[in-house]
Amino acid sequence: MRFLKLLSVILVFQSAFSSMEAQQSPQVPGKNQVDVSLIRNEDYSMTWYALKDTAKIEMAKIDTKILKTGTRVNVTTTIKMKNMPDWTDETAVTFPGLAPVKHSSFNTQRDMLLDFGKENKVTGYYLDKVQNKKTEISEKTNGKFFDSNFYPQLIRWLPLKENYTVEIAIFDYNPKSAIGIIKAYITGTTKGTLNNKAVWMVSVTDDISEKKAISTYYIDAETRDVLKQEIDLGTRKMVMERL
Repeated sequence: MRFLKLLSVILVFQSAFSSMEAQQSPQVPGKNQVDVSLIRNEDYSMTWYALKDTAKIEMAKIDTKILKTGTRVNVTTTIKMKNMPDWTDETAVTFPGLAPVKHSSFNTQRDMLLDFGKENKVTGYYLDKVQNKKTEISEKTNGKFFDSNFYPQLIRWLPLKENYTVEIAIFDYNPKSAIGIIKAYITGTTKGTLNNKAVWMVSVTDDISEKKAISTYYIDAETRDVLKQEIDLGTRKMVMERL
C-alpha cells in the first residue's frame, strides 16, 4: 500500500511538471534563452530555389548583413530577383535586450515602415502599391514581442539541443487582419550532418502562415551559421542554400 501511495505521489508530481513545461512562457525580449555572445557582425548570401519534381529553379539571391553595435543590432536583407528591383527589409533591435526598434520593408508591391515606440505603441504606414492605398498605423500592443522579421535570426542563437522546442512571441503587421502579438514555434530539433558538418535541424512554423508553412533550418552546430533552409508549403517546396 505504501508503495502504491508513493507511486501515486510521483505520478502527480510528474503530471504537474509536464503541465508546467507545456505552459512555458514564450520567448520575449528581456526574458529569453538567447545567447547574445553568439551575435556578431556578418555578411552572407544564399541562393533561393523553387523545387519542382527533381528540378531546382533559381528564383533569387538573398544577401543578409548583420551589424552589431554597443546598443543595437541591425539586420538588412536584400532579395535580388532577375529583371526586378531589389526587395529590401531592415530591422533594428536593442542590444542586448533585442526589443524591436524599427522595421522597414520596400518592394514592388508595397512599402511598410514600423516604429516600435514606448508605452507599447506601434506607429508607421503601409503603402499598397497595387491598389495605391496608404494606411497609417498607430496601434497599442499588449505585452512584449520580437519583430517577425528578426525571429528567423533569433532561432540560431537559442540553446539548441535534441528535441528542443519553444514558442516565440512576435509582432507582424497584416493590413487584412487585426494587429496583435502572435507566435512562432520551434516544433522540433535534431542533430544531423550537412556537407560533412554537424548541424542542428530545426523545424519552425508560425501564426503568420497559420502554421501551414514549415521551415527546416540547417544550422552549423559550431559556428551557428545558417547553411540551408527548406520551406514546405504543402504542394510548393523551396530551399535556400548558403553560398
